[in-house]
Amino acid sequence: MKIQSGLLACTILTLVACAQTGSPDARTAQAGAGNACFVSGAEQELLLNLSQEMVTEGRLHAALANLEQLPPAIPQVQLRKAEVLRDLAPERAKTMYRTLLNGTCYAANAHHGLGQLAAAEGFYREASGHLRVAAQLAPTDRNVRNDLGLVYLHMRRLPEARFELMTALELGETDLRAAGNLLTLLLYEDQWTQASELMNRLGLPQSQFEASQQQAQQLLQEDGRGPAVAADR
Repeated sequence: MKIQSGLLACTILTLVACAQTGSPDARTAQAGAGNACFVSGAEQELLLNLSQEMVTEGRLHAALANLEQLPPAIPQVQLRKAEVLRDLAPERAKTMYRTLLNGTCYAANAHHGLGQLAAAEGFYREASGHLRVAAQLAPTDRNVRNDLGLVYLHMRRLPEARFELMTALELGETDLRAAGNLLTLLLYEDQWTQASELMNRLGLPQSQFEASQQQAQQLLQEDGRGPAVAADR
């Protein structure tokens, strides 16, 4: 099971999406580098917002074209381009993320993006390295903690996975991604009582249980442990 990258295909486990790298928490944590990181002026803001609308609509090529009208040296513009290029040209996205690693207000976002791209290719050790740095730079970003927890789950580093997913969940219980991923971990570990308690406490729908159950089964099958989760359990 591979972690897919990109704005449109950004799922790490089925129905449990990973976050875009440009999350508000990471941006806030890295905002100390000054106004040079951000676009200035009404026209530039308009182009930036227009490009984001196009991304939401799935018009990635048009979004990139609008971003290319902005000054290329501004880190905020570079980050937005990298986010779009994750789907269109992952190698170009990696190059752009790397330009943001040192001395910019978006270092956390860059490490997050590189971690997601590495995970999508199955390079979990490399992914965990980037995501750990992102978590150090933006410790309250639940999207980073969620993605790091998922990478640890793929690496079968289960105590660390549980810690990161619990942190992500406590940082944002209204976000079902961390809840669904933690549920997958509990089912993978055959912790049915804890899984039931989590379902009841958060009011998770049956569809979420079924999705997490399927993912736990896939993980166990990867381990060569036969049928993962009994359907009538």
